[in-house]
Amino acid sequence: MFPYFAFGHISPFVQLSNKLSLHGVRVSFLSAPGNIPRIKSSLLLTPNAQIIPIQLPPVEGLPPGLDSTSEMTPHMAELLKKALDLMQPQIKTLLSQLNPDFVFIDFAQYWLPKLASELGIKTAQDFWYLYKSFDGGPSAYHRVCQSISGCTALAIKTCNEMEGPYVDFMKSQHQKPVLLTGPLVPEPASGVLEEKWAKWLGQFPLGSVIFCSFGSETFLDDNQIEQLALGLELTGLPFILVLNFPAGVDTQAELNRALPKGFLERVKDRGILHSGWVQQPLILANASVGCYLCHSGFSSLIEGLMNDCQLVLLPLKGDQFLNSKVFAGDMKAGVEVNRRNEDGYFGKDDINEAVRIVMMEIEKDPCKSIRSSHKNGENFC
Repeated sequence: MFPYFAFGHISPFVQLSNKLSLHGVRVSFLSAPGNIPRIKSSLLLTPNAQIIPIQLPPVEGLPPGLDSTSEMTPHMAELLKKALDLMQPQIKTLLSQLNPDFVFIDFAQYWLPKLASELGIKTAQDFWYLYKSFDGGPSAYHRVCQSISGCTALAIKTCNEMEGPYVDFMKSQHQKPVLLTGPLVPEPASGVLEEKWAKWLGQFPLGSVIFCSFGSETFLDDNQIEQLALGLELTGLPFILVLNFPAGVDTQAELNRALPKGFLERVKDRGILHSGWVQQPLILANASVGCYLCHSGFSSLIEGLMNDCQLVLLPLKGDQFLNSKVFAGDMKAGVEVNRRNEDGYFGKDDINEAVRIVMMEIEKDPCKSIRSSHKNGENFC
């Protein structure tokens, strides 16, 4: 397993590794040292699984010790691809020693299918990522196309029930095996929700709280923060708003500048603003949480569905737009926030409308509101 150095990419590789190792497949998981503690926390370290640290070569402009995009500015994240390309000799030596049957790769390792083929090793690619070229390096599109044309098979985190027509199209286009891993549903959240969160959530009725988070690597600009905050205020519902910023940024200064004047005072009895890590799986699993407003990262969407949350989708970059169209459009499993076509602008009323649609459905249809029963182990439908 060789995912890109971003936790949104690492997570599905971990989940697939767990499934495979439980079926007796030996798995070696490659990542930079700084990512390994977090990988260890979710990878089943059976006798069939091992984690192997690999070293990022130095690249000018990329500070040493930063091993994932969650700690990087967008420019640094592009330099990370340069470091990845410089890893070819290291990876070739490692693959020669491990001699695996298959290497599962991510979008950026466009050079790996050819390298692996020279060693008699097959490759499968974790697919979906398109971007322009940065600093003269290969674009993600170029990396993806070369990876697809060179690899033995494509491995996609989906299932026929979710994206059957698109899977059939890929089979016809690429004329090679397309392996579906399924959505790779995470294990139920373990541990105990911190008392401060449990106590605060416990004040509100079942299914009434909005949890709003965009992950650790998707950042909103000032105008988006302002309109999102005002939109949540307009709903009249309790909410937790998690806002994160790139490493090295003064979080409090950013919030002071972007948040609407008087916002925190107006919502103090029903709103929490938080920056940094939270116990997201345990919060989503709490019976008081009824709506998950997120960026449409695939893993986040699956996590919301598995915790029986109504989904409000606000995609901001990359495959998030495709994911949102599949979940809100094809699957009818959520509502996408309305945007202005020419520039993607959304306002407070767009946020309010999307939230009210899914929350009003809960009030109207008890079979859509299984929140009050499902999370307590019952099923009224």
